Amino acid sequence: MKLLTLFLYLAAALAYGACFIRRGKAVGQLATSLLAAAALAHTFVIGMTTMELGHAPFVGTGGAVSAFVWLLSLAYLYTEMTTGERAMGVFVAPLLVVLQLLPTFGTWGVARPPVLETPFFTAHVLAMLFAYAAFGLACVIGITYVLLFKEIKAKHLGFFYARLPSLQILDAMNQRAVLVGWLSLSAGLVIGAIWIGQARQYAPTDARIQAMSLFDPKIFIALLCWGLYTFQLYARRAIGWTGRRAAYLSALGFVIVLLNFLPVTYFFTRSHNFS
Repeated sequence: MKLLTLFLYLAAALAYGACFIRRGKAVGQLATSLLAAAALAHTFVIGMTTMELGHAPFVGTGGAVSAFVWLLSLAYLYTEMTTGERAMGVFVAPLLVVLQLLPTFGTWGVARPPVLETPFFTAHVLAMLFAYAAFGLACVIGITYVLLFKEIKAKHLGFFYARLPSLQILDAMNQRAVLVGWLSLSAGLVIGAIWIGQARQYAPTDARIQAMSLFDPKIFIALLCWGLYTFQLYARRAIGWTGRRAAYLSALGFVIVLLNFLPVTYFFTRSHNFS
């Protein structure tokens, strides 16, 4: 079933590519249907794994990446349905395929240790992953904004101008995605702090729990992300940093998110690795 999910994401990516090039309504509907089918199959996989393990399969990097892909696909589908725009699918779907390779061919769905058996842990992970999904969507919107802006500035209104929403719409979509992500990230950090306090009392000898502090790279970078997106929201209102500046900040923020999500987790932190 995991292979089927990956195949559906890949098929959706190819269909979105064809839709972006040809601008055909039929192939666009096919792309949306394939992505919805992929998200549905992914939901089924997560549901079956949850029933098998007795808890949500968010433990370990593979499980976290799988949940992130699932949430990003749902967030994009919601955006597409509410705006009627499919153009960004050509950027989102390939990212889903690349990230889904890790849980498909790696290890995920592992049993969680007793210290993680608390609603605070599940709520923390879901809030953080939803924030990352929103920031991923904001990054894609920002990239499309920059591509369209450069084409308009060069006065060569062609490929992107004919296929992407207006700059005003893209900027508004970026703002909404960043705001939703910031609210979710703020909630995730607060819940995580509460959970760490409980975990230290429950498992005072667990080295991974004791390593969770402001000096831990993963936690420090998560706070850095919060500071960056806080600045982006403040700069938009206070000093008028909209458009390209907001787009570049969204891209920079998501690069930091991805670095924290994968290489930092694997190589630079002693905490957050319970697989």
